Amino acid sequence: MTLHLPDAHGALRAYEPRTEPLPTLRATPGSAFTSRTVFSAAHVVADPYADTGPDGPAAVDWDATLAFRRHLWSHGLGVAEAMDTAQRGMGLDWATAAELIRRSAAEARATGGRIACGVGTDQLTTTNATLAEVRSAYEEQLAVVEESGAQAILMASRALAATAQGPDDYLEVYGHLLRQAAEPVILHWLGPMFDPALEGYWGSSDLDTATDTFLEVIAAHPDKVDGIKVSLLDARREVDLRRRLPQGVRCYTGDDFNYPELIAGDDQGFSHALLGIFDPLGPLAAEAVRVLDTGDTDGFRALLDPTVELSRHLFQAPTRYYKTGVVLLAWLAGHQSHFTMVGGLQSARSLPHLARAYELADGLGLFPDPKLAEERIRNLLSLYGVNQ
Repeated sequence: MTLHLPDAHGALRAYEPRTEPLPTLRATPGSAFTSRTVFSAAHVVADPYADTGPDGPAAVDWDATLAFRRHLWSHGLGVAEAMDTAQRGMGLDWATAAELIRRSAAEARATGGRIACGVGTDQLTTTNATLAEVRSAYEEQLAVVEESGAQAILMASRALAATAQGPDDYLEVYGHLLRQAAEPVILHWLGPMFDPALEGYWGSSDLDTATDTFLEVIAAHPDKVDGIKVSLLDARREVDLRRRLPQGVRCYTGDDFNYPELIAGDDQGFSHALLGIFDPLGPLAAEAVRVLDTGDTDGFRALLDPTVELSRHLFQAPTRYYKTGVVLLAWLAGHQSHFTMVGGLQSARSLPHLARAYELADGLGLFPDPKLAEERIRNLLSLYGVNQ
């Protein structure tokens, strides 16, 4: 049955929903990947019945949240937990993030899934923290992650960006943390398009200068750095940075605009992946990486290149609100029973944006039950007053 979807100009356009999902979505998940290490940054499922508001404590539906992680693990993907996709700093407070880390790490042990968890400083409530307070906050979170048995991802810190006077402060804080880390960590460079408070990270707004400082941190502790996650949405800069890494330090692309070409790589190397877009793309992304495992780069690109339009749509400016589209697609795909988000973030994107996200995802065949997705998007459109 034809759907009428609103566009940005207030007009309605006709769309014919597909009736069958992609065959890969019905396939039995395969073996572990051999050519790339791949993490999906996973969203959290809010508790829709909690009596809380945008400024209140986060309320999480733990059963649905953990079930989604089992879904990702079942397809061979690792889970990057308590990252920005899980609304760290945008609705998910540190107390709830710590519980999320402990619960997900326990679930990973029980199911044999790979997990890495975000370590930040978001328990700090002051706007003028000292460097010592920033270090202490990082240490507290690092202890939680290490005690859970998960790998640590040292996330970029708003508090450090606000406090640091220059590159030396970053070298001191990160050097201190890397020296005491029990196992190699992933360093995370999140650009200001994802979080404006991170402008000038690594001590400079000049990206070339910031890159030099970032590489200096890694060069001083290569045995403590498993890899880097780069989320700057600049493929050329990521490739240049990748080629300058010490031997044995991986590059995990966080570029949700250019991921197929970066994962495929070139004759001088490739990127692994730690991506928010692999939350809605999980089964399809896993199938593509398994094709790549066989050496079939063209087949890998044939599967993954068509998904870029959807990803660029979800991550369009303001990029930090991409989580809204991710959760919408999880609801439409049947991974959760509602379209409610921690902090009320379901309101962060317009109806035309959400309608286009549905259209692109349905066109790719991402929904295991296209009829369910159609019924749910009809309900959402009706709620907004768009009669069908």
